[in-house]
Amino acid sequence: MNIKSDEFTQPERGTETREARNNSRLVDYALRGLDACWLPEQGCWSHIHHLDGRSPPNESVPHSDVFYTLNVLLGMSRVANLPDSLDLSAIYERNARRLPHLPVRKYAYGMALWAAAELGFDIPEEVAREVHGILTDEAAWRAFHAQDLGMLLTGVAAQVRAGHAEWGSFAASLFRYLKEDFRSDSGLFHDTPGGLRRRFASFATQVYLSIACFQHGELAGDPEAIALGVACVKKLIALQGPQGEWPWFFDAATGRVLDFYEVYSVHQYGMAPALLEWAERHDVAGATEALVRGFRWVLGDNQLGCSMLTPDGLTIRSQIREGERETKAPRMLRAVANMALGRSSRLIDSSGVALRLECRSYELGWILWSFGRRADLPQLTDHAAFKAPQARAGHHDPQR
Repeated sequence: MNIKSDEFTQPERGTETREARNNSRLVDYALRGLDACWLPEQGCWSHIHHLDGRSPPNESVPHSDVFYTLNVLLGMSRVANLPDSLDLSAIYERNARRLPHLPVRKYAYGMALWAAAELGFDIPEEVAREVHGILTDEAAWRAFHAQDLGMLLTGVAAQVRAGHAEWGSFAASLFRYLKEDFRSDSGLFHDTPGGLRRRFASFATQVYLSIACFQHGELAGDPEAIALGVACVKKLIALQGPQGEWPWFFDAATGRVLDFYEVYSVHQYGMAPALLEWAERHDVAGATEALVRGFRWVLGDNQLGCSMLTPDGLTIRSQIREGERETKAPRMLRAVANMALGRSSRLIDSSGVALRLECRSYELGWILWSFGRRADLPQLTDHAAFKAPQARAGHHDPQR
């Protein structure tokens, strides 16, 4: 990456400064992978890095590139030692300013708030104006999906925690909407406030809304918000698969798994650990064990018995049912049938499972966020699988 940087030295509260620590093997592994995903002409990380041998491997989708880049920057806020070539401020400014000009979902603005707060950056004026418009138009919130609501509430809470009190007026209204229209008696969260999609909730639905509850609950001193987050985590742990798999699709109303597949690597090593970090802080029984069990799935303790890692610091996106790489229709029909018949989904025989050979940059960003500050799980963060490959004699890595 060829952008000149200023030193980034903002530590998380209560942690060592960047100079006092070294990165874990896992963090350096993810940084190597992100180097492969960098798009120098666009100044962002790519939508997809294909692992099927095509050239070039990176595929750009502008609105996705921007969101993924903001997600990566969030992760980098927790990294002790970053490449000197990275100017995080310039990357943030360039990509955040593109948001109003691209067909991004509302959650992208929440990520812009969250990343800026963690990095100590100012939000570009036109972006702040756009977010303010989204947050003041409460009638339009009915179109929110869970990820929109969760990310916006998290971003607002992060901004207030960073000292920007002007965002605080939105927090209570957002949480009230979450509590009234998205929670369910099962402990899981609905995906939408109404409509046909409401009960069909993904793992991401649970992660984003639970994190928002924890963020808001701690900031506002609201035990009800913490209780909602805890209830969701407990339910997810109860539904975790036999080898640590986090299911993808749920019936939120009944708390049943509608489909385990795809099993995404980012859930195993990034998003679940991000949520379980909050659960650990609130003494949820089994949270650390669930984190470790889920992470080991990536290392090879999974249905296919294969590592989901590549030598270049990239990760294989998912394990998927054979024949479903290009279509979601069978998955949706299966979920509808399972819900209608009151059935719970289970893992299928491994002979019917395949790999999705791609990596998305935001996935590596979640590694940085979830493990950038952790030193208590060396069996994961310093596992031999993440050891840097030996440099070849006479080999020099060019600047990207």
